[in-house]
Amino acid sequence: MKTKVGLWIDHRKAIVVAVTDKGEETGLIISKAEKQLRRSGDSPLHGPYEARQVPADDSRQRARTGRLNLYYDAVIACIRDAESILIFGPGEAKGELKKRLERDNLGGRIAAVETADKMTNRQILAKVRRRFAERRSAIRS
Repeated sequence: MKTKVGLWIDHRKAIVVAVTDKGEETGLIISKAEKQLRRSGDSPLHGPYEARQVPADDSRQRARTGRLNLYYDAVIACIRDAESILIFGPGEAKGELKKRLERDNLGGRIAAVETADKMTNRQILAKVRRRFAERRSAIRS
């Protein structure tokens, strides 16, 4: 049996569960892309607001996008050798990663993309076990 991977992902972290004949391995990848930041500077209520006090929104967005790209590259490097990939999590990160995998010609390995709320490590592990146990029993039948 080759490696099957379950991946819970959001913009802050990715939890990778690799399932092989030898057992399961869990890994964590932390993103350096912080949440959307509010513009800093003086509030209109507390004093003058000057545009030069804060960077432009587009430059902040470009920097965040660059950090997200590095994060997705690290995730893809971790799961590249997987035969089958289950991607799940809240928000948009799972769809963004799916597009990146398809662009890198790894889209055929995606078993499913599912929406899931915040989960504990045990819940993630149980979900991955169930998913790949179901697929294994369906193949045998």
